[in-house]
Amino acid sequence: MALSVSDFDFANAAEYHVGKFPPSSVDYGKLIGALSRSSSALARYDTRLEGLHNKELLLAPLRNSEAVVSSRMEGTVATLDEVLEIQADADDDETGDAAQNENYRSEAIEVFSYTRAMKYAQQAIGSGLPICSRLIREAHSRLLFFGRGADKEPGVFKRDQNFVVDRPKKRVLFVPIAPDGLEDGIAALERYIHNDDIDPLIQTAVMHVEFEALHPFKDGNGRVGRMLIPLNLWQRGRIHAPHFYLSGALEERRDEYLDRLRAVSAEDNWTDWIHFFLEIIEEQARANVAITDRISALYEEMKERFRELLQSQWSQVALDYVFGRPVFRNSSFTASSGIPAQTAHRISRALCEQRILTVVAPSSGRRAALLAFEPLLNLVRV
Repeated sequence: MALSVSDFDFANAAEYHVGKFPPSSVDYGKLIGALSRSSSALARYDTRLEGLHNKELLLAPLRNSEAVVSSRMEGTVATLDEVLEIQADADDDETGDAAQNENYRSEAIEVFSYTRAMKYAQQAIGSGLPICSRLIREAHSRLLFFGRGADKEPGVFKRDQNFVVDRPKKRVLFVPIAPDGLEDGIAALERYIHNDDIDPLIQTAVMHVEFEALHPFKDGNGRVGRMLIPLNLWQRGRIHAPHFYLSGALEERRDEYLDRLRAVSAEDNWTDWIHFFLEIIEEQARANVAITDRISALYEEMKERFRELLQSQWSQVALDYVFGRPVFRNSSFTASSGIPAQTAHRISRALCEQRILTVVAPSSGRRAALLAFEPLLNLVRV
């Protein structure tokens, strides 16, 4: 955003740490304990992740939960249910324009866009594209493809100075790198990310704070910066799939998070930032183990219930479908589950009768009923 100096107070604003990246002032001795604990906690979570028969299936709802929390940290508030409804209609809409439906709140569309951007980045890295300026710009273009962010130059690095502000108090908190220094700043960040000699957890901590300090876009910097965390841990081989989202733990310590980010530039205090980040990884890893165990246990419980209730060779297919899409249009289930249409209708009807599926919105005209798999949603709502 472009701000006038006369509009905001710059008195206590921290400014970008020119010439101090990569950091040379890190006290690694102070990080040994936190690094060991966070590495162990992350390894325990990754072991759980590897034990899941279908990580993408079981943990897909967590990507949507991350979208909700990460966007909420930027002041964009939407519920998980709203986001999943947009996803359900996107799955049901052959034109791909469902997200532009005027019935959705713009905030919900913004949050849904986060899931699109994350899925794109995951697929790109999986296809061999490393984290680089191209991937970052293309993910950003998908994040702001529609709604309030569409006029903020999606996928284009800033050409004007931007600021991190406290709007209610009319204060500038941080002055990111100037546009004329951004190209060199991004190049230095890329070189740092591609340095395999750095511990991946410390590298990810430094990468995140540097991206936030560069603040390369007009809007969406916080969301893209947090998106890069699991992607880098995955790229460096510390997790087997990019399902490690930190926004929940960061939101709980949001004030400290912002203070630590500012202190890197204001005080050259990289060590305390990295220590804080390692604590966040440990906390989130423990929380992720718990939620993964609950999701896995629900899957095993429902596997038996589906088998007994449906008495069909398609019970496993139906189960996998509702776990991967806990909110969906009945027409999508019939058309894309792979189950014969008549059988699919019978299955969805039986699941609704047993209240395993809930009718969120009944069928109306040409629009099929919107159904929700509440047992899973109850575990992942945030």
